[in-house]
Amino acid sequence: MRLRGVVILALCLLMVAGLPRALSAQDKAALIADHVQVDPEGRLVADGGVEVYFQGRTLRASRITYDRQADRLLIEGPIVMVDGASTVFVADQADLSADLTEGILQSARLVLNRELQLAASQIQRIGGRYTRLDNVVASSCKVCASSPTPLWEIRARRVIHDTQGRQIYFDHAQFRVAGVPLAYLPRLRIPDPTLKRATGFLSPVVRTTSGLGTGLKLPYFVALGPSRDLTVTPYLSTRSAQAVELRYRQAFRTGSIELNGALARDQLLPGQTRSHLEAVGQFDLPRDFTLTFDGIMVSDPAYLLDYGLPARDRLTSRLEVTRTRRNEYISGRLVGIRSIRAGEVNSTLPTVISDVTYHRRFSGGPLGGEAGLRFQTHGHYRSSTNPFDTALDTDTDADGRDTSRMSLRLDWRRNWALPMGMVGTTLAEISGDAYNIRQDAVFGGHSTRLSGGLGAELRWPWMKTGPGGVSQVIEPVVQIAWADASNTNLPNEDSRLVEFDEANLFDLNRFPGSDAFERGGRLNIGITHTRIDPAGWTLSSAFGRVLRDKDLGQFSASSGLDGKSSDWLAAIHIAFPEGFSFGQRMLLDDRFSVTKFETRFGLTSQKYGVSGSYIWVDADPAEDRLTRVSELVLDGNYQLRDNWTAFAAARYDFEADRANRAAVGLQYRNECVSVDLSLSRRFTSSTSVRPTTDFGLSVGLVGIGGAASAGPSRACRK
Repeated sequence: MRLRGVVILALCLLMVAGLPRALSAQDKAALIADHVQVDPEGRLVADGGVEVYFQGRTLRASRITYDRQADRLLIEGPIVMVDGASTVFVADQADLSADLTEGILQSARLVLNRELQLAASQIQRIGGRYTRLDNVVASSCKVCASSPTPLWEIRARRVIHDTQGRQIYFDHAQFRVAGVPLAYLPRLRIPDPTLKRATGFLSPVVRTTSGLGTGLKLPYFVALGPSRDLTVTPYLSTRSAQAVELRYRQAFRTGSIELNGALARDQLLPGQTRSHLEAVGQFDLPRDFTLTFDGIMVSDPAYLLDYGLPARDRLTSRLEVTRTRRNEYISGRLVGIRSIRAGEVNSTLPTVISDVTYHRRFSGGPLGGEAGLRFQTHGHYRSSTNPFDTALDTDTDADGRDTSRMSLRLDWRRNWALPMGMVGTTLAEISGDAYNIRQDAVFGGHSTRLSGGLGAELRWPWMKTGPGGVSQVIEPVVQIAWADASNTNLPNEDSRLVEFDEANLFDLNRFPGSDAFERGGRLNIGITHTRIDPAGWTLSSAFGRVLRDKDLGQFSASSGLDGKSSDWLAAIHIAFPEGFSFGQRMLLDDRFSVTKFETRFGLTSQKYGVSGSYIWVDADPAEDRLTRVSELVLDGNYQLRDNWTAFAAARYDFEADRANRAAVGLQYRNECVSVDLSLSRRFTSSTSVRPTTDFGLSVGLVGIGGAASAGPSRACRK
């Protein structure tokens, strides 16, 4: 009987030869073969392109013989058996039970998760759970005829794979690199590649710094359960640095937390125990509220830099509850700040801050348009009790000033369609503030303020569609506004840094916080241009300034908003679909000399990417900036070859004529290994932080417990 390309249900087919005992009435199999017959001994024989599908397993072979008496399958190769989504067996011949869960495969390979390959002289399947391999070579590296030695491999006399526990056990294991034995382990256990969380060692990291010397980090991961884990990382260096890092993570039904900390002793600060602790978490609360928190503590200002942690000069801890809906925003937060910046004194800084905000948007109503209501409370605390300003810091604030504020603001805006395509807008804003100021000899006591503003705006967009579908929009805008406040004798702590840009050119109040309110009559004028090309690139630009009826001395010189006439604002942004983007913003005085300048750009492609920014800002003591800022920041990567990628980053201070930071790195990725090398240098110094050089090396083996992600596979040489 010859059947070509015909699927025969084994339930029907095997009835001819008698049902195997391993199959129940519900266990149906499917068989595809070029030729199927029953031989004189009553055995079922399938030849040519044989495929069997049974209980999630797929078997392909050149010939299968089913012995009903022994309930066995004799299989001739080449054999490929797929067991589930992540296990593949390849063999020359096999003797298996009818359900494919027991038996022996000769000259076989086991492939796990398409990554780790275990080649053995013999593979034995035991009870559907265990797989035993004899005389094993394990690797995830590609092997070619011209290069038969894997980049790395583990050789063992015997390997047991526990498919249920997803663990691999090696007996008499030998680890080799390029064929050279490097380590011998009588017993070795690793998780199989499908298991992402398992107790054991992670990839080591080598780190060399100018302060600590060469050191080794060897992380040990402990799976405390399905939702908790702990990572313990000892660190030893050649310059007597000893540290242990801890990371604890736990997931809950409604959120998660992560704790990171460390204890260290070194020769940089002899006799002292250095440490840090950091916590991050987020939880979902009833009624769509979200709780987030993060906090950090360090023993000394130089700790983060010395031990390769993200550098910060002000440590911020935050506890916040928020809810965001379409027309509503609610937030309550408590913030703690500790400065480790050279020259700053924590007792004179607002180190504890609390805020509560309720913001609601409305539309329609008797006036039409859109309105908003915002209620906010704010308070901050300084540990100093001195009501006067002293020489401890560089500001002019009372060292111990504590402030509480309650604010209520109502704003309204409505657009009107006018003849000739013009758009008119009316806008208004009114707010009330109540202050309680303590420990300040100048501003102390209770104060209130009522402020408000009115404005009218006229826009006249001109649109043109040119050849090829190019569309352009030019929109001149004129806005007249007036605002005033009943009390200007209040301290300004949250609105000292004012950015003048295209986003707030037509705002009633350009101060970013609530302590200051922009007053006086003014005329805001500007023009914007947008070009959209069907080829995918866009160009947008803006140009404008502010004209006032009188100078009230509200803004600093470097803000660009001081005087009766502000500086000219000019901005341009361009983006191409090929990955190039460029943005530039500058302020120009009446002589068109640049007073502030900022440029950002980015270029990305499949082989490389580069981004950078340059900023130039003049010195301004009113903004606590005693020297001019002129800095260039660059960050880039380049794919040297399919497996090699280079990285570089730098930050250069033109005023000091030196680099602040510089870093280079090299990354290698292939199908079986990942290597990351990095070299960075911090050039600047202070009373607590020294210039440092940092070298890092990490190596990950693909297929060993998900330690590293695979890169492009190497090509075999002919």
